[in-house]
Amino acid sequence: MLNQYSLLKHQCGVVLPISMIMLLLLTLIGITGSQVTGLEEKMAGNSRDYNLAFQAAEAALRAGEAATAGSPVLYTGAQPVDWTNAAVTTYSGGTLTDVSEAPIYVIESLPGTTGTQTGAGGSLEAGTPPDSASISWYRITARGTGGSTNAVVVLQSTYKR
Repeated sequence: MLNQYSLLKHQCGVVLPISMIMLLLLTLIGITGSQVTGLEEKMAGNSRDYNLAFQAAEAALRAGEAATAGSPVLYTGAQPVDWTNAAVTTYSGGTLTDVSEAPIYVIESLPGTTGTQTGAGGSLEAGTPPDSASISWYRITARGTGGSTNAVVVLQSTYKR
């Protein structure tokens, strides 16, 4: 017959190694979770910067289209646009918050068309009959930046006046 002391003498301590393995697993899960959270925060910040840059460029593009009604300063340089050219106009139509730089735009005059020219067609809109008045075409290129200068969006439109 074995007594209680002899049973305790033959037992091995497995609780300590198992608890150490569990602690190691929990540590790895915690580190991985914090890395994923940091990456998601960076992605959300970059997405916000891109959206700010897009909205700034869109505002400048609309301002450029509106400026074609008067006598706009025309850009005559080559493509891609030289943003240091004197014909570059800075957007001043309203307050844009959280952008690193004010958006800018340029207006280029494209060859005009008339409805009576052979092969010109007058209008590029489907279902619009050609008219005999002279049509002016403009290419507006706008550049906006987001919260940092690394987030840049360039938009371009062709505008008929």
